[in-house]
Amino acid sequence: MRSVMLKRVPVADLTLGMFLHRFDGAWMDHPFWRQNFLLESPEELGRIRASGVQAAWVDIARSVLPELAAGPQPPEPEPEPEPEPEPEPEPEPEPATLAPPRRAPIGMEEELRTAVKLCGQARECITTVFEEARMGRLTDSSAARGLVEDVCDSVLRNPGALISLARLKTADSYTYMHSVAVCALMVSLATQLGLGVNETRDAGLAGLLHDIGKAKVPLSILNKPGKLTDAEFDIVRGHSVHGHAMLLACGDVGEEVLDACLHHHEKMDGTGYPHRLKDGRISRIARMAAICDVYDAVTSDRPYKKAWDPAEAVRRMAEWSGGHFDKSLFQAFVKSVGIYPVGSLVKLSSGRLAVVVEQSPALTTPKVKIFFSTKAQLRLVPEVLDLSRTVNEKIVAREDPRQWHFTDLDELWAGFPVQPW
Repeated sequence: MRSVMLKRVPVADLTLGMFLHRFDGAWMDHPFWRQNFLLESPEELGRIRASGVQAAWVDIARSVLPELAAGPQPPEPEPEPEPEPEPEPEPEPEPATLAPPRRAPIGMEEELRTAVKLCGQARECITTVFEEARMGRLTDSSAARGLVEDVCDSVLRNPGALISLARLKTADSYTYMHSVAVCALMVSLATQLGLGVNETRDAGLAGLLHDIGKAKVPLSILNKPGKLTDAEFDIVRGHSVHGHAMLLACGDVGEEVLDACLHHHEKMDGTGYPHRLKDGRISRIARMAAICDVYDAVTSDRPYKKAWDPAEAVRRMAEWSGGHFDKSLFQAFVKSVGIYPVGSLVKLSSGRLAVVVEQSPALTTPKVKIFFSTKAQLRLVPEVLDLSRTVNEKIVAREDPRQWHFTDLDELWAGFPVQPW
């Protein structure tokens, strides 16, 4: 087993190249989800120094600083078996402290700009992961874990931004960006459920890697524009078993993530695959993944099917919840994305049409952007209205975007031109 040599270093003395084993104090006090990592960027160092953390424990053996690795040892090195001298045990904090660290909330418009960059990086990262899997070279999940960290940060600042942007996909990138979207939805759902930091991280990783087995499906089938034959569908159905085997071979993926990869197509009534599990035999994380997977699939344009409006997707999925989904988890999911998710087209009591641009704590009163008068049949100068702060307007109906033929709904809710990834 690798020996551990730890040195307590004041935050002011931290430098790039140090491998941070843990921070002093509670884990919620520092700005990172990772339990330990190599300090590589000035931005990370700046965030640590601005966080108020007083010191960190540096793993000397895993650092890349010559003076730490080969220099003189500290006068009183910490004993190996007991690297943390604090009376409070590190491994398992009380449940009340296990919720994900809260990030300062950021408005939708500001977070969208960050999420745009993240989507581009995410597509590149997950495409590489799939290519490695396709060629049999996927040896660990480190690249995926790093991406999950960034997704978690974005979702905790403002869940609507990344979830809404990742919904916009080209046909060629569907499999890759679907993984990113499900990752964000899983993190948002886990947060809504109040799951702990490790469970939330696992939920994100499960969402990102749930379809990794599709790397074994021929692209001619995966990207086929028409309906699959029975034989082709059988090949696609094998992706969950293939993905489970790939991740198991990596050796660094936990049981929860493995189970979600294998069983995210199971249904509560026992009609799913690959094992036709029913009700409580399906793990919670697999039941979560089933909901997030279907939601993103039906709200995304496909070669053979136009996307459903987000609000329409929520309504239809609610009708399936008795047989397909866990009802209590689906209720939590609706709370996480809203009855009228970002991008939904709605009709107000004044007869004006609006697109939802941001959620509010009350599910029926989101922030909307008004842009069309049904009475005058005219476009209006766009106006943002917070329905939670007015008594003069309310949503009276969902509207089907396909009936109105608006071509700029995505630009309206985003506030700037957006292109599918």
